[in-house]
Amino acid sequence: MSKTPSITVAALYQFTPFDDLEAIKAPLLALCEEVGTKGTLLLAKEGINGTIAGSENAIAQVVEHIRTLHGCENLEVKYSFASEMPFNRMKVRLKREIVTMGEPNIDPTASVGRYVDPHDWNALISDPDVVVIDTRNDYEVGVGTFQGAVDPHTKSFREFPAWFRTHREELLEGKKKVAMFCTGGIRCEKSTSFLRQEGVDEVYHLKGGILKYLETVPAEESLWEGDCFVFDERVTVKHGLEEGDYSLCFACRRPVTEEDKASPAWEEGVSCPHCIDERSETQRARYAERQRQQQLAKKRGTTHVGAQEDRASPEEE
Repeated sequence: MSKTPSITVAALYQFTPFDDLEAIKAPLLALCEEVGTKGTLLLAKEGINGTIAGSENAIAQVVEHIRTLHGCENLEVKYSFASEMPFNRMKVRLKREIVTMGEPNIDPTASVGRYVDPHDWNALISDPDVVVIDTRNDYEVGVGTFQGAVDPHTKSFREFPAWFRTHREELLEGKKKVAMFCTGGIRCEKSTSFLRQEGVDEVYHLKGGILKYLETVPAEESLWEGDCFVFDERVTVKHGLEEGDYSLCFACRRPVTEEDKASPAWEEGVSCPHCIDERSETQRARYAERQRQQQLAKKRGTTHVGAQEDRASPEEE
């Protein structure tokens, strides 16, 4: 019998110029800890990004506080739910970018693509004049994507600009428009801004990202295939933002299926078919000891100090 979702999860971002990051960080972290939210929030000169979880009231208080910050009145927030707390701790971190692309002249507050409502997305990506690009990383695309979308096979968002410049001619051959999408919308703020700067005029992106599409578009009308990878312990979500069926390899942080877990390469917390050849015996021995300590802590009802870093990685989303 499945558990009833009782934890509110809020994925949020806003591009806006911040000056004194330390002055923003301290009261924000204090509030999050006071109301009991967990997750990660990133602050940079270009804005805020992150995913947090907690009670409905706790999340409402944090969102209300963020909306009092300069330029955050219209903060983009996407809500979903989890049956258990999907994060281990609360972190507010200072970064160079709230989503790491590595292109210093990109400014989503100055120029981005045209937003497309989820209900209008199917018509756009079904247009033969449109090339549809998935801006996410390879392990995310492997879990699910839109029909006919181009997979860049990137390991990180930082690789996207070089990939586009290399493949630009073949991507745009015979196409008049580019449509891009990502999990919650933030990567597309930068990727569409980047394409505009590269001289591509007709650029579109899915407003609210895949999460908003899965929340609002009925499954019977959907052009989405598979699950959507999310950056927390739920691992994936389906239509209606229901929790998916994937697990997580705590060694490499990739999603794994039941078939993967039946492989001889699978050892919980230590290895999976995706990373068995990527880690040394020394690393796997360390992972095994960490897993043992975490299991002991779980039996005692405590959290092991070396517990896994949360999968939430807003700098990638």
